[in-house]
Amino acid sequence: MTVTKRSALGAIAFACLGLMGAAAQAAEPLRIGLIATYSGPYADYGRQFDAGVALYLKEHGGKIAGRTVEIVKKDTAGPAPDAAKRIAQELIVRDKVSVLTGLDFSPNAYAVGAVAAQAKVPVVVMNAASSGITTSSPYVARVSFTVQQMADPMARWMLKNGVKEAYTVVADYASGTDAETAFKKAFTEGGGKVVGEVRTPMNNPDFSAYVQRIKDAKPQAVFFFFPSGVMPPAFLKVWKERGMEEAGIKLFATGEATDDSYLQATGDVALGLVTAHHYSYAHKSAKNEKFVKDFVAEFGTQLRPSYFAITAYDAMTAIDLAYKKAGAEASGDKVMEALKGVAFESPRGPIEIDPATRDIVQTVYIRKVEKTKDGQLVNVEFDKFDRVKDPAKEAK
Repeated sequence: MTVTKRSALGAIAFACLGLMGAAAQAAEPLRIGLIATYSGPYADYGRQFDAGVALYLKEHGGKIAGRTVEIVKKDTAGPAPDAAKRIAQELIVRDKVSVLTGLDFSPNAYAVGAVAAQAKVPVVVMNAASSGITTSSPYVARVSFTVQQMADPMARWMLKNGVKEAYTVVADYASGTDAETAFKKAFTEGGGKVVGEVRTPMNNPDFSAYVQRIKDAKPQAVFFFFPSGVMPPAFLKVWKERGMEEAGIKLFATGEATDDSYLQATGDVALGLVTAHHYSYAHKSAKNEKFVKDFVAEFGTQLRPSYFAITAYDAMTAIDLAYKKAGAEASGDKVMEALKGVAFESPRGPIEIDPATRDIVQTVYIRKVEKTKDGQLVNVEFDKFDRVKDPAKEAK
């Protein structure tokens, strides 16, 4: 055999090995690390995330950009930034995940964003709503919302509907501070007056003294923000017991107060409450009706889909679109770049990731809690603000 023939055969063999290597790499599953709360009082957050992810993967044959998906789930048991940081490091180093997602609490998202920046691993936030999360790390994109994005329109809607003075009540953590800041800014700039404010502890607060203080102050209205779950029902119960509605004080909130997952259990104390949020189980659209129908078929009626399930479903959509654009085997840098500007129709309505801020742009709905003929409590949308950006970033 001549040298030329041997060289040609060697080249072919090398090329074949390369193709086999590429095929083997392509056969590797896309590992996605999902960091969420699966135990404790906020365990419903993780269940909703799982449901949204499962629905998307079932619709798409368990694949993203042609690759089989492996979800690696980890529990933080609530807001625990140190645990979230350690978990993120383990997911990247030991489990070799290509993307991190989940992240229900803002302190956890801040901690994970720092780890992701060092490792150059993209993060897609499914819920954490503190405004500064995307600015704190260049490897974070968000498909959920920011608290400011909800509080600002609520203030504007209240002003438009004759409310000129308000008292604010928020949970004492990053998202609560964001809600207070955005509401006060929009409300006072529009001619309103904030006549009082209070920040309550996250753990087992007794709302009786706070509500009595508000009743004594006799404001025209109260705006409040608490994370969804245990705090809003407790506050609404005390509000009802103290006769605040009879005292003529109006109540408004962000949508966490009437989270669809907890609304039926919250009960009639929520009736009539007007809130601002990006998703309602009762949202009127063909895509949402299909989502709800598929959700019930898969998980039954005991678990009503909430905005956590929707944003988990949308996070998978965004990751899928980014990989299709960047390439199924793309590096973290390329995937992060591809996430910028992603736009699609969600069950909640049209959404997009702002390429400049990596934060979500979406419709914010004004809703009111009503009871259906069969006794179900639902958030009925009756007004909206289109293409709302995070006001904290718009101001910069």
